[in-house]
Amino acid sequence: MVEDKIILGIDPGTTVLGYGLVHVKNNQLSMVNFGVIQLHKLANHPDKLKRIYDRISGIIDEFHPDEMAIEAPFFGKNVQSMLKLGRAQGVAIAACLGKNIPFEEYSPRRIKQSITGNGNASKEQVAAMLQKLLRFEDMPKYLDATDGLAVAVCHHYSKGIGEHNKSKGTNWDSFLRANPERKMR
Repeated sequence: MVEDKIILGIDPGTTVLGYGLVHVKNNQLSMVNFGVIQLHKLANHPDKLKRIYDRISGIIDEFHPDEMAIEAPFFGKNVQSMLKLGRAQGVAIAACLGKNIPFEEYSPRRIKQSITGNGNASKEQVAAMLQKLLRFEDMPKYLDATDGLAVAVCHHYSKGIGEHNKSKGTNWDSFLRANPERKMR
């Protein structure tokens, strides 16, 4: 069986959101694209959430990923920051679910471990390892872009088994099959 799919990886943020797309064919990885969504110039959080939704939807329409992987928010001391980050993550997930793309979630430590072998690696170490693995020349200005790539590569290395859905499908159809009473009439 020939494996041929595109994975979208997202590093959620409320100032800069990173994304990366990798193509997997016969277990070989190649980079499709990576970049950032700038949010720092937007005045309020609802505008940022709308921009995230619109841009992720546009990336999906342009590159047609088969799966999405996203970094799980880490627990920090600032509750308000965590809530905003969780909303950004939720909006990105909603954009994927709206297009029937299954998603999975990975902890920051697991992502770093899968790329560098060290769960405490720096952004620079992750980016350097990805640069060797995926053979891209120029390092991006914002390492959030390589963080997005790292999430996609982690998803591939993890065979699609992430933090919260160890055995279940994650798209809307899977949800409805598991919760038939939720189907709208």
